[in-house]
Order: sequence, then C-alpha cells, then structure tokens
Amino acid sequence: MTNLLKEIYEKTAEYTAFYTGGDVLWTTDGVHMLCHCEDVIKVVDVNTFSTVYTIGQTEEDAESDQIYTFQMSHNNKMVITAHKSGLMKLWDQETGLQQKIWRSGHKGPVAKLAFEYTDENIASGGSDGNIRLWDLKHNTCTSSLRGAMGVYSVLKYHPDSKKELIFGAADDTKIRSWNSKTGKEHLIYSGHFSKITSLQFTPDGEYMVSSGRDRVLILWSLNESKALRVVPVYESIESTILLPATFRIPNFKKKLETEGIYVACAGEKGVVKVWNVLLSRLMYEQGNSLVSPASEEGGLAVTHLLFNELRNVLSVVTADHNIIIHDLETFDCKKQLIGFTDEVLDIIFVGKEEKYLVVATNSPDLKYYEIESMNCQIIKGHTDIVLALASFPTKPEMFVSSGKDNSVRIWLQNTDHSVSCVGVGARHTASVGSVFTSQTTNDFFASVSQDSCLKVWSVPKEPTESVQKVKSTYTELAHQMDINCVSVAPNDKMIATGSQDKTAKLWSEELTLLGILKGHRRGVWCVRFSPVDQVVLTSSADSTIKLWSIADLSCLKTFEGHESSVLKIEFISRGQQILSSGADGLVKLWNIKTSESKMSLDNHDGKVWSLAVSKNESVVITGGSDSKLVKLKDVTAERREQLAKEREEMILQEQELMNLLHDKQLIKALKLALRMQRPMHVLKIVNEVLAGGNEKLYETLKEINHTQKETLLKFAAEWNTNNKNCHAAQLVFNILAPEIIAGNLKVPALASFIEGALPYTERHFERLTNLLQDLNFITYTVNCMQPHAVNNV
Repeated sequence: MTNLLKEIYEKTAEYTAFYTGGDVLWTTDGVHMLCHCEDVIKVVDVNTFSTVYTIGQTEEDAESDQIYTFQMSHNNKMVITAHKSGLMKLWDQETGLQQKIWRSGHKGPVAKLAFEYTDENIASGGSDGNIRLWDLKHNTCTSSLRGAMGVYSVLKYHPDSKKELIFGAADDTKIRSWNSKTGKEHLIYSGHFSKITSLQFTPDGEYMVSSGRDRVLILWSLNESKALRVVPVYESIESTILLPATFRIPNFKKKLETEGIYVACAGEKGVVKVWNVLLSRLMYEQGNSLVSPASEEGGLAVTHLLFNELRNVLSVVTADHNIIIHDLETFDCKKQLIGFTDEVLDIIFVGKEEKYLVVATNSPDLKYYEIESMNCQIIKGHTDIVLALASFPTKPEMFVSSGKDNSVRIWLQNTDHSVSCVGVGARHTASVGSVFTSQTTNDFFASVSQDSCLKVWSVPKEPTESVQKVKSTYTELAHQMDINCVSVAPNDKMIATGSQDKTAKLWSEELTLLGILKGHRRGVWCVRFSPVDQVVLTSSADSTIKLWSIADLSCLKTFEGHESSVLKIEFISRGQQILSSGADGLVKLWNIKTSESKMSLDNHDGKVWSLAVSKNESVVITGGSDSKLVKLKDVTAERREQLAKEREEMILQEQELMNLLHDKQLIKALKLALRMQRPMHVLKIVNEVLAGGNEKLYETLKEINHTQKETLLKFAAEWNTNNKNCHAAQLVFNILAPEIIAGNLKVPALASFIEGALPYTERHFERLTNLLQDLNFITYTVNCMQPHAVNNV
C-alpha cells in the first residue's frame, strides 16, 4: 500500500490570460497573433495556443508602464507601442527586444498609431486632437497635423505611398486627409453622425469604405470627397474587412463578380455580414455565430475582424476576449482561442478517455477544451454565471452544470465530440452553488442552493435531440444558511452537505437527516466521502480540514496548514491521501496517517476555486481567480526511479573512489571526487599529494580542467574556515591565483568568493605570524642564557 502514496505533483503546463482587451494584430504568415494583455503585448502561436514571448517589458523588476495602443509594421519586423508615461517605444517583433524610445509630444494619451506602407514613417493620433508624423530613422517629428477635435478612433495611411496621404477620424465624426509631406489638410469627408470605427481602402486606391456606430457603411470616392453609397446595416459596427473579389462564401456556387466591393463587418449583434457596398446589397449573413449579441443597444459584441489572406481565414475578436477563427469559404469555426477566462470556478474531466475538459468561469458560457491542443469550444445554455460542474463516473460523457440562473442542466458529449444540452431543471429559487452526481449509476444527481434547499433530481432515461425537463424527486430544507457544497457517497446510500452555518449534515438517499457534524468555526466550503472508509472529509473557511467518523459523528483528525479558507478537497490514493486547494493560492498534498503535508505548490496568485483529478490520479488541473489553468502531473514514480538510479550510481562511484585511493591513482581519484562533490575526500587526496611535496600538487592541478578547478576553489574556501585545513586551502589558492589573474580561469561571482575567503585568510596569517613571533622569542631567550644552557638545548 505504501507504494500507492503520492509524493510530488509537478507543473507540466500553465494556461494564462493572453488577451484582456484592446488591440489584436495578425502576422502576414498567419502563425502569430499580437494581443494586448494588461501592461504588455503577448505574441501567441495560433497553432499551439502558447505565448511565444512578451513585448513591452525590458526588466522584470521595472515598474509597469501601461500600453495604450500598438501597431505592427507591414513587413512584420517592428512593433511600435504608446505608453501611459507619454513614451513611444519601438520593438523588434521577432525577438521582443526594445530598439528605440522617445517622447510622443502629445498633451495626453496616444490613442492610435499607424505605419506608412514603406515602414519608414509612423503617425500617432492623440487625445489632444493632433496627429504627429515621425521619421523612424532619426526619431524626429516631421509634422503636426491639426484640424480634428477629440480623441482619434481611426488613423491610416493611403496604400499608395506616392500619394503621400494620411487619413484620420476623431470624435467630431469627420474623416480628414492630410498631405504627409507638407502637413496641409487635403480633404474632409462628412457623412457620419457618430463615432467612426474603421476605414478600408480598395486596392486601386480610388475608393474608401468607412463604418461607424451610426449603423451605416459609406463608400467614398477619394478624389471627389463624395459619398457614393450610404448602406444602412441596422447595427453599430466596430470593425470591417475588405475582402478580395475572388473569395467564396457559403450558398454561392461560383466566385463573386469582380466589379463589386465586398466588405465583411461585425458589431453589436455578434454576426459577421458581407456587403457589396457598390450595390448596397447584403451578400451573406453568418448563421452559425458563436458570439452572443450585446446585452444592451449600442454595446459591444465583436470588437475586431482580422483577415489572413495566406490562410484564407477570418478571425472574430469578441468583447469577452475570445478569438474565433473561421474558414472563409465555409465559415465553419476552425479554432477558438480564449484570451481571458476570468475567474475559474469549477473544472471537470469529460469523456471516457478524459481527453476533454469543461471549465466554468465567471460567465454564462461553458468552456469546452480538448486537453492535448487546448482548442476550445464555447457551450451556451445558461443565462447567468455557471457556478458548479459534475460528471457521472459511470457515464463520463455526461455531466451536469448549475448556475446563478437558478437552474441545473444535463449535457451530453456526442460521438463527434460536440456537446449538447439534453435536460434542464429549474426548481430552485436562488443560485445553485454545487452539484454532485450518482457514483454507481447515471440515474440521479443532487444539488444545493442559496435557497437553503437540497434537491435530488432524476436523469431522463433516453436523451433526445430536444431538451427535456428534469424532475426533482426529493427536496429538503437542509440548512438555515446558504449551502456551499454537496457530495454523494460511493455507494449512493448517503448524501453530505456543507453550509455557511458552520455545519455539515449527512442525509439518506431519501433525504432523511442522519447526523450533524459540528466543529468548524466558520462556514464549510467542501465535503467529500472517503472511497474506502466510513469517514467524511470537510474543509472550511477557518483554514482547517477535518476528518469525521460516520459511525459516531466524531472528529478523528484536523489538518492545519493553509493560511486561509480551504475551498476544495479530494481523496486520492485509495483514501490514504488528500489534495486540497485554498484561498491562499496553495495546493497541498496530505498524508492522512501522519496528518502531515507532503507537498505544497504555489502556482496561483489568488483563490484556487477548482481542483479536478483524473481517474488514474496521474493528472490534476487547478483553476482560480487569477484566470490560470495549471496542469499538474504525478511524478512520484519517476522521482523514485531517479533517486534509486542516483543512489546506485553513487555507490558505484564510492567504490571506484576507494579503489583508486587504494591503488594510489591520485589524479583519477581527485577528478572523481570533484565530480561527486565530496570536499572531504578531495581534501584527503590533496593532503596525500602534498606528502610528496608542494611541486607534486602543482603538477596534479595541471591535469584537471577549468570546471574541476572551479569546484576545487569552492572546496578550498570551505577548508579555509578551519585552522587544521588552511594549509591545503592556501596552497590551492596560491596555485590557481595566477590563472585567475591572467584570465585563463573564469570564476563566477569572484568578488563574493574573495569577500568570503579573505577574512579567514587574514585570520590564519595573523595566527601564524603570532606563532612565528613566539618561536623567535624562544630562540632569543635561549641565546640570552648561559652558554652551557645553549649546549644543553
């Protein structure tokens, strides 16, 4: 049984926020996305969903300087950022290293940036209504363009650099163009009546399409400053993309005609639409949108549209920080990137092979991940925040969720690995905070709510395509205060609940009260039955975990170690160990027999709300208020094998060292002892070498390499602290010092090494000087005595 005990879980992966709102840019090759994340820009690999590197920080300990906006050069080699401090910084996009830094000169924040198509000049549009043009080579401001009023929302250069035009729109709802060389205002385009959100130019540079929150698209003739078409789209538009005339969309059997100007747009409705603005005709409206409409009129649903021509895909960036990549021909969803999960409230494994993960966050939507690739699907159904999840052990492709919409839902993983809702129960009158499923069947599950009720629900026998109503078979007013948790015994004969009233209660399967567990000083957060013993485990806001006997309701053990509320607990190792997570950000592994904490992991920066353990207990996934998902792996067996191998190797080396010393092969013995990191063995060898004279040690030290000499110096510093061994240490210093002075031997942290060795060396020198003076005094005394005393001496 001892071999079953876990000793250590090791972090193998961490999935953190990479987009928290703001700008998103896509490299031309379609491999990386640059996402605004808090005070930095994260470069994300679209294929692996991992953050490759970060732009925006030069030193880890430097104070953060918030990035307001950023832009990438057309050749994808440079990134320019505008900061809260008023600085503008130029970065190498491929390495993330800072290249230049200068002051923006604006009288407020910089709202927009734009690169000229030659990437030699940039423009910055500020909240002061000015545009400043910059020569990147010399870091000089070449022009200051005035005329607009308010904060700039759009800033773009004309695609034909020979025309030397730059366009901008601010709060005054007018589009202005200036000559970028002379700084003179060129034309004003008036037509919008609300904030302008995007500008797109046709490839020939003759036309421009603008969108705004006034629910229209306008096609402009650039030469005449005239609106050719005003297309009503009946929703606020946040972003537009000019599509190539040769693209294909669903329900079209052939390519579209080349004389059209096709614009994809999206806004408050969360739906991508394609318009031929030349004919004011809606060509396509997305029917499979995964984006929820804005909750209020004029709100945000889609914030950005990104088009990658090389991959022929369109990216939709949503207001809740998701990035959805669609194939442009079929408009099927190819990938979903979850930029920011908010607080992770619960996690469960789903599927027979546990290849999928369902995550409840501070959102009505569930996140459904494929663990290997972390590709995500958004599952809609709840109308308010989902609080709890639970899967059926006997049917792992089925799971239950509950939320603040007072409902419980049953979900089923289909054969194509999609998830659909098969049942809804809505009998609670307040938020449903916890659910737990039957452990031996898939016939029922239990739920608890802030309405102080415990309910047992029956699961429909045969799931259908339509959503069925789930019936509550038993209901009981279980506690006088909010109920935080519920658990079902391994044999389904008992149910346990924990509440804010500081108690846990045991119930029969028909909800007859069997006993009350009293002892916690604060509310009970989690309760679990042991898989093998007649005991119950509870965790509380009083920072303790308690083990209770079901037979007599007595407290058997109390586990103390967390510094604040213990939020989640699980039995592992056949009930011999406990995994716990707390509000202190720690995950702890406990041995029940010894009541000791075997391991403590600090991978989170806030409350760890959720803890999911795989069926074989080899993988644990934790999530918390810091928006992190951390994957832990049981490496106990590997560590044991590694330690056994190291012990075996050490024994063999010890024997080899003894043999070399016996055979007086001192050079080989010295090299081996240095490799084994054995300072006292090395000292013994050095003393044996010194028995043949100091010259012998000079010759011996010539035979070892630089790494071994560094180790020998470190050992000599240790010997130097003891009077008995200072002779050998000082000889080693004396032999190696010339090499250090000549630069042939590089010693890391040389200053600290000298600082540590010098006081002991001075002390030894003083001691030996005093001894020498004493010896000379004896000689002097003897010489002053009678001559016969000299002879006697």
